[in-house]
Amino acid sequence: MAFLQMLFLLCPIFMHFIVPNTAQLEINFQLCVVENGNYTANSTYQANLNYLLNSVYRKTEIDYGFYNFSYGESPDKVYAIGLCRGDVKPAACRDCLNYSSRALTSRCPSQKEAIIGLDNCILRYANRYIFGLNEVAPYFFVYSLTNVSDEKGFNSSLNSLLDSLQDKAAAGDSRRKYATGKVSTPNYQTIYALSQCTPDLSQTECSYCLRNASARVGQCCQERQGGRVIYPSCNFRYETKQFYEIPIGEDLSPPPSKGIYPENFNIVVCLNFLNAVKMSSLYSFQFSD
Repeated sequence: MAFLQMLFLLCPIFMHFIVPNTAQLEINFQLCVVENGNYTANSTYQANLNYLLNSVYRKTEIDYGFYNFSYGESPDKVYAIGLCRGDVKPAACRDCLNYSSRALTSRCPSQKEAIIGLDNCILRYANRYIFGLNEVAPYFFVYSLTNVSDEKGFNSSLNSLLDSLQDKAAAGDSRRKYATGKVSTPNYQTIYALSQCTPDLSQTECSYCLRNASARVGQCCQERQGGRVIYPSCNFRYETKQFYEIPIGEDLSPPPSKGIYPENFNIVVCLNFLNAVKMSSLYSFQFSD
């Protein structure tokens, strides 16, 4: 039986959840930004937000997994960004964003700014301009609870792979900045990884964002067999099992594991909004069987 455990410590706040791991659609993280204002039910802002989120799902001509739209007039103008993982098919991408839209407006029913992340997509909206901005907060950690046997060799191989993928992802175009790859470790493990930016970033901004994220490996998942660092503008992920799809003919690796996560993993959410949010909090979610 799953159980829920909540602990309150001194600031930063720490919340610890233990629930069963499943391969079903899961919300990895979600944040309602209360500091950036609220809207009321049936207001112009809510109408603009609903119209905007519905329009994302209707844009079937977009087949590259990136949506950045705005709607309305100030002070009720809404901006939204939807980013799907680069290997996700268009229909699955729209389904993920549609689910995320409904979940986020339900969980953040009055906040003008919010963000949510699932395995296949990330959605965020705000009452401020967010396009083309290199935003590195809030950031989220996800890491396996299983340690590697050869930490030094594993980390050396991982850092080399992430450096390579940062450059490849940053060199993408205005539709997709995404790269995947793999590398063997000295003890014959294989590391699979991906790096991705919102494609409205420049090559320099994308590279900077990913390098900033990868610098947090030691803070997040230095000894772990799997991990992710997720910023609003970029993210990377690595595992010892293939978790992404590869175009036919590009690789002969086995298909991705059906599980969304390893059997045991932690999720950590760190808030540091500089000027926008004058607070710092920490949430940790641990899932295990």
